[in-house]
Parts: sequence; structure tokens; C-alpha cells
Amino acid sequence: MANLRYTFLTIALLSAALCAKAQNGVNSPYSRYGFGVLSDRSMGFNKGMAGVAQGFRDGQTINVANPASYSAVDTLTALFDLGLTLSNNNYKMSGLQKNIRNSSFDYAAMHFRVVKGLGVAAGVLPLSNINYSFSSSGEKLENTEDITSGYSFSGNGGLRQVFVGLGWQPFKPISIGANLSYIWGEYNHDMKIAFSQSSAFYTVRNYSADISTYSAEFGIQYTQPISKKDRIIIGATYGLGHDINSTAYRITQTQSQGTSSITIEATDTAKVKNAFQLPHTFAAGITFSHLDLLKIGLDVELQKWSKAKFPNNAVNATDAQSSYVATTGQLFDREKIAIGASYIPNPFSAKFANRITYKVGAYYARNYAKADVSGKVNTRPTEFGISAGVSLPIANKHLWNDSPMVNVSVQWARTNIPYLSSNTGSEQKLIENYLRLNVGMTISERWFHKWKVK
Repeated sequence: MANLRYTFLTIALLSAALCAKAQNGVNSPYSRYGFGVLSDRSMGFNKGMAGVAQGFRDGQTINVANPASYSAVDTLTALFDLGLTLSNNNYKMSGLQKNIRNSSFDYAAMHFRVVKGLGVAAGVLPLSNINYSFSSSGEKLENTEDITSGYSFSGNGGLRQVFVGLGWQPFKPISIGANLSYIWGEYNHDMKIAFSQSSAFYTVRNYSADISTYSAEFGIQYTQPISKKDRIIIGATYGLGHDINSTAYRITQTQSQGTSSITIEATDTAKVKNAFQLPHTFAAGITFSHLDLLKIGLDVELQKWSKAKFPNNAVNATDAQSSYVATTGQLFDREKIAIGASYIPNPFSAKFANRITYKVGAYYARNYAKADVSGKVNTRPTEFGISAGVSLPIANKHLWNDSPMVNVSVQWARTNIPYLSSNTGSEQKLIENYLRLNVGMTISERWFHKWKVK
């Protein structure tokens, strides 16, 4: 009966997640760029290890970062995993500071074995988040005495994915796998330019797109014993980059403010077909394992965002209006290196503290936001973070069931995003600090257990 409740709970959460919009605890001006702030795609088992996963292979965890790991699940086990995040975000920019608290859905996934050496996983994950609102005012217009201009910017949306993956071990020590996903979401950005003189016309512009596409990711893992107690696992993945067959729209309106209503004086609509691309993505990692009690991993990742096209305003030399086109080079490539470790003293001990898995990790990344496309600011945006966590076993009255695990981790992350100040003409930085509490549960059920009566 307990198994049935767990199964229905997980299916219900998966269904709710599919209907929900992508939320990842973000309220950041940085989400103006590309598809927004990218999610880390880590699960409960590796959030406390800074997302290290390429060489991790465990039949009691769901490792979506490398689908080759799916083949490690044992014959009787079916895994269910879901997670949430609470965060406190601090933003600093040009002497201004703001704190925002958020909560968000992280992931829901399931994993089971079909036949020997073949595992299946499925679930839903957020990929990115767009969520920001900021403004400036009081900029005096040239050749005027008292007319000032004001700018406001806002955006919302993001991407999420539902995936199914296969992991197969054709022979030891090689495992291969693939994730196939459907990706969908919204892309909305609004801009308004207004003036202090009430009779002046002002400009309102909206950039939008409904995005839907597929993604494909392929993984491999190689396991090499180095002693009776120790082994290393080398893992690598490749994510396919390709065109997204979605149309981007730019709607520009000239408006005026009357005594009781807003009048639209003119509207211009521009669109770009096939306006977006997913980047080619490469990742690799190595993990050292001692008796499966101590694991230490190192991952590196490269996402080729500089070669991915996005819609952009391009000034036409023969036209006062800017044309709307899809171009590459609007973003930087994203590079990341992460190191993480986990340790469990004795999973079979009678002492609770010995059955806790302790985790720690750190990472450094150069992010993809290019806040100044003019090239006057050459400093790359950077991000670094540290994390720690535990996996706590929950006692189960059914002795033949594996114990469910509660995964708790804390992460602190800091981003530095350079931009060109329109007021001073010099380089400034947007600094973001994130303190996140991640809570998840991994449920392990014996779906295929056969009772034997003597």
C-alpha cells in the first residue's frame, strides 16, 4: 500500500510539473540575455557536490547529466526523485541593493530497469528562467531645458523540458546512453521609453516568441578498477546543437497619454522565422571511488553559445529603422569546472550518523551573458559557488524495501556581470549573491520483487 501511495504521489507531481511554468528562484536582470538564467540540471544526490555527475554511477540515484549511468540500476529497483529550492537572492548594482526571496520546483524524475543492462529514466526539468523588472529616470534630453526621459525594462518566461532516456551496458566496462527531450517555453521582453512632458509621444516595444523544439544528448561511461577496493569512472556527454523552428516577434508602438486613456499612434510589427538555436554542448568528468563509500569527482563543461543565433536589432544603413534579424555572436561560450565529493561511513551500520551521506563541492564558471554587444566592455561575466549537503535515510517498516532518502543541501553562489553604464560611460558590475536551500526526496521501491512460498 505504501508503494502505491508513493507511486501515485510521484505521478501527480510529474503531471503538475508538466503543466507548470518554469520557475527557478530567479529575479535577475541577467535573465535578459539568451534564454535567461540557465538551470544547473542537478538532482538531489549531487546538488551538495556542485552538480558533479559525469563520472557518477550509482544504482540508487538518478543521474540525468549522463544518461549512460541509467544502466547501473539493479533488477528490482524503481526510483522516484523530486526536489524543491528555497532561495534568498541579493542584487547589487551602481550603489543600489535589493533582497528577494523565492521558492521553486526543481525536478521530478523516475528510473527503472527494463532488462539486464538496460535502464530507463523519465522526468521533467526546468532549463532556464526569465524574470526581471527595472527602470531608470531623470536623464535630461539634449537641447532641452527641463524634459527628461525614463526607461523601463521587464521580462518573463523560460524553458522547461520533459525527457525520456535509455542507458545500456553492452559489455563491461562500457556503458552508453541517450536523453531525448521535448522543450517548450515563452520568451517575453518589454521596453518603454517615456518623457516627462505629458504631450510627448513615447515608445513601447515587446519582443516575444513561443518556443518548442527537441533536444538530444548522448553519454558514455568507462569503469576501470585500479585495485580490489578502488575504481575510477570516466564519463562524457555531447548535446546536439541545432536550429529551433520558432518565430520571434518585435512589436513597436508609438503611444500618447490622454486625460483618461492611452492612444496608440502607430504600430510596427517585425518577425524573424527560425530565430533561435540550441548550442553544441560538451562535458567530461572523472570520479574516483573507494569501496563506494568515498567518491571524488571532477567535471568540465563547454556550451557553444557564441555560435547560437538569437533575434537582434540590426541597423540598416539605408533605413532609419532598425531591422530585426537572427545573428550569432550575441553571447559568450559558457565554460564550467566543478569538483565534488561524497562520503558515507557505513550504510549498514546501526548508528544513524554512520548511514548519512555527507557531500561537499565547489565550481567556477564563465557565463554566457554579453551585456555590451558594442565590444566596449571585454570583461567576461563569471560565477562561482560552494555547496554542502547530506542524504538522510528514512527508516522503513518494510525490511525488504530500500530506505527512502531525504536530500538536503545548501549552496552559496556569486555572479559578476559587467556592463557599460549609460550615465558614466564606464564599465560597471551587476553582482548577484544566491543562498539556496535545496530539499529533495529519493524513493526506492521494489517493483519487480517476487515472493517465493515454500
